[in-house]
Amino acid sequence: MIRLASWIVGSLLIAALAAWMISLPGTLTLEVANYRMQPRLGTAVFIFICVALVVILVWAVVRRIIAAPKLLARRSQERRREQGVEALGDAVVALQSGDAARARLLAREAQARLPDNAAARLLEARADLALGDMPAAREHYRALIASDKTALAALTGLYDQARTQHRPEAALTFARKALALAPTSAWAAEAVFGDLTRRGQWAEAVAMVNVEPANTREARAAKRRRQAVIETARAREAETSAPLAGLDHALTALKLLPDFVPAALIAARIHINRGETRKAMSLLRRIWRATGHPDVAALYAHAQPGASAVDRLKRLGEIIESPPPHRAAGMALARAAIDAYDWPQARQALAPFSGPDATQGVASLMAEIEEGENGDQGKAREWLARAVRAPRDPAWTADGMVSDEWEPLSPVTGQLDAFEWKVPMVQSASSARMEAPGAAQLPVPASLPLAPAQNPT
Repeated sequence: MIRLASWIVGSLLIAALAAWMISLPGTLTLEVANYRMQPRLGTAVFIFICVALVVILVWAVVRRIIAAPKLLARRSQERRREQGVEALGDAVVALQSGDAARARLLAREAQARLPDNAAARLLEARADLALGDMPAAREHYRALIASDKTALAALTGLYDQARTQHRPEAALTFARKALALAPTSAWAAEAVFGDLTRRGQWAEAVAMVNVEPANTREARAAKRRRQAVIETARAREAETSAPLAGLDHALTALKLLPDFVPAALIAARIHINRGETRKAMSLLRRIWRATGHPDVAALYAHAQPGASAVDRLKRLGEIIESPPPHRAAGMALARAAIDAYDWPQARQALAPFSGPDATQGVASLMAEIEEGENGDQGKAREWLARAVRAPRDPAWTADGMVSDEWEPLSPVTGQLDAFEWKVPMVQSASSARMEAPGAAQLPVPASLPLAPAQNPT
């Protein structure tokens, strides 16, 4: 309704304006080729306006006719572009669906219709890689490296190709180039970092971790753990050759992860080797209260070089109350009591844990007690037979491999921080702990107070 009223008012105003112009007083003389016209001034103005509109209309028609070829070419180009974009999208879908051959054909069609679109060539290279046409994929990727816009994507493809062909050195070269081009590239940083850790270049590895951004609480915690693991690895390497430097690295790791058992064990061993027994025992007491790790109890018992088995048993009594609060404490106390021939205390330490759910370690220790205290071979064999079927005790485990002590890298995959203290799920033939009767006993570092022996795995 408002629009209709506005249209009527506008029409009336235009009609009034035209009537006013026509009624203007005066005349205008026009003389063209012996023709003379003397219209009124308002009529002349109206005629000029009409002529101007006709000229504008004619020029618009002529201009459209002149521009028709260019317009048709533009529309054809737009259609080609639309067809190219459609082919590119279909190629992505085909590649994602596993039809690499169709994806390559569609990518070539898209490249023909979109010659300046690098995504079409990149998609064709991906399809070549999926089809196993490595030379063609390599040529496409190397051509894409020349452009700053596609260099990182091309290096990513070359890296994947090198890994597929089992060429680790070439893959690492591409990863380093990608990292230099884009320092925030996650895959390149992870590849370079993994290579540094596998080569034992811990200083360069921790430098990379130090500059990593950590914007969330989880990211900061993960960063601290990686730093602590690397510092522990550095301490492990320097423990015998440069004990002071190893101690600094171990203490740095403990600042990052206060309850990290491997770092605490290294720091305590260095303290013991330097004659700083009190510092070692103080550190081990704190870690034992926080973790209850059996390796901590074993090292605490042997903190004083040359101590007798009875002295070691008394020393363990300082940190393990009676009855033991958990299985690891009971096994540690029982091991020390067996070494001191204190059979009643050994049996008492294992009593809460020798029920139906007794583990291999508990069963093995009970077999020692039965044979050592009473010479009862029958009961000892019963406990040994039970140990074969019993659940396993926690151990340092990574990728199915079991080790006597923590290591920074997995021996299978080379992954950093792969070892966990948990119950092994897979028995490895080359693992350090075999399912022998005494294998689940609490380990005692053979090299105390010297540096630990290398892991046989």
